Amino acid sequence: MYSCRISIGCKRTEINYLLRKRSDWGEGDSEREGETRERDAMNRRNSTLAKAVIFLFALNSLSLYLYFHPTRVNRPPLSVNSFLQADNLSLLADDSPSLSDLKPWPILPSYLPWWAGNSTVRTHSCEAYFGNGFSQRHEVLRSRGGSGWFRCFFSETLRSSVCEGGRLRMLPERIKMSRGGERLEDVMGRGEDDEFPAFNDGAFEIEGGGGGRGEFGFGTGSGRKLVDGDFLNNYVPAGGISRHTMRDLLGSIRIVGTKDFICDQWVEEPTLMVTRFEYANLFHTITDWYSGYVSSRVTGLPSRPLVVFVDGHCKSPMEETWKALFSGFSYAKSFNGSVCFRHAIFSPLGYETALFKGLSEHINCKGSGAHDLWKNPDDQKTARLSEFGEMIRAVFGFPVNRHQQEKSWPVHSVLFVRREDYLAHPRHSGKPESRLSNEQEVFDAIKEWASNHLACKINVVNGLFAHMSMKEQVQAIQDASVIIGAHGAGLTHIITATSGTVIFEIISSLYRRPHFALIAQWKGLEYNAMNLAGSHASPAKVVDKLSDIMKGLGC
Repeated sequence: MYSCRISIGCKRTEINYLLRKRSDWGEGDSEREGETRERDAMNRRNSTLAKAVIFLFALNSLSLYLYFHPTRVNRPPLSVNSFLQADNLSLLADDSPSLSDLKPWPILPSYLPWWAGNSTVRTHSCEAYFGNGFSQRHEVLRSRGGSGWFRCFFSETLRSSVCEGGRLRMLPERIKMSRGGERLEDVMGRGEDDEFPAFNDGAFEIEGGGGGRGEFGFGTGSGRKLVDGDFLNNYVPAGGISRHTMRDLLGSIRIVGTKDFICDQWVEEPTLMVTRFEYANLFHTITDWYSGYVSSRVTGLPSRPLVVFVDGHCKSPMEETWKALFSGFSYAKSFNGSVCFRHAIFSPLGYETALFKGLSEHINCKGSGAHDLWKNPDDQKTARLSEFGEMIRAVFGFPVNRHQQEKSWPVHSVLFVRREDYLAHPRHSGKPESRLSNEQEVFDAIKEWASNHLACKINVVNGLFAHMSMKEQVQAIQDASVIIGAHGAGLTHIITATSGTVIFEIISSLYRRPHFALIAQWKGLEYNAMNLAGSHASPAKVVDKLSDIMKGLGC
């Protein structure tokens, strides 16, 4: 290499030197390098062109999809956790199931098949009252190319319908009621009317296919009604119910076109729509539970559904069992924006079940074992309440094996169901009406008698249900060989009692009502009553009656 100063001459010399060195590398290497550079350039051009073609194809496909499917770009479906949370107002279990893993139905010894639209069930038979009475199927809206659908199953016996539909949208802002799900302490004094739902037109909508609003003929602002007044009068009659909220809900449903069916969120799993009235009373809540159970079975749900409370009631201890019976629940007003349901089931009011109608209608049915009814069907017998009682026990983890139904007790448990002070709802004083004025005296007399009873060992259980969890209450009922108490909602628990349990009701002259005599009859349980002249019971007479009952149990 030359060393020289920076000058034109020196630069020429350096270039000549480099050219001579270049010639030493050979002409073949020079040609190969040129070819390589040309290939690299061509590959880069081809790659850029391919990427551009792919991008344009994807952009065109997306444009076509958005044009022809404007409603399919809704927000993603809610997870079950999100559904349960619903603005953190309803209960949320740490082990909540995933969306595709709803709770399965437990295996029940008293289970008998369910089906809808079966016309062979005789009207006003026991099965028509308690089971497969929803025999008339009415197609209200048929799906057109994947659009919404709606149908109802009507019971001539109960004069009510279980309805279901697909691709329904709920707009909570069109339902006038309190928010619901609050703590009781935060809403003391709130009026009952504030908690009942009032539905504006279009509170619920169903996708009818086709174009936008106005296509269906009844006005241009809200689409046409899904059902008219004649349909409601025939298949969801108000009967003696002054404010039939489920009828009002169904009457609010409007059919809208596909372009207008836009959802802020989706619930993919089957969901029960429930409106409650006396939500803090055990008897009336059990009618709601039973209606939800029957509705789920009639519509053939493969798993236990989710529940939406379409009411504005605050929290209550009953939510423990709602959560156990079904796969989760939330309140309608706790959703933000519109929410769409892939499959919604509309449960009849608790007032429309046989449990409630039996108070005013003569339902002459007797409880029987499901195995016996399967072999020898009988219109005057039913095992449905035993099936439902097993359902409640099973969801709380208690055994329901058929071979364990008959009791053989080394120690007899006598459960005394007590009435005590507790705060039930925002309008409650915290002091329930006394149905047995000397309840403590009667309880003490029973305790003393049992402690001196030598024929067998008797354990008297103080049933302070207001201070027990629902699971503890169900266990106390299951373990009892005798259930005794004054007339009151707590005795409704006998629906979960096992075969062989004896019921002993003490009835004040002010509360001569057949609730628990009927449940015992429909369950096939032995029932005893002591009718008082007022509200005071003779402890000695109560003990004498209980002693006779225990003798009948071999004690």
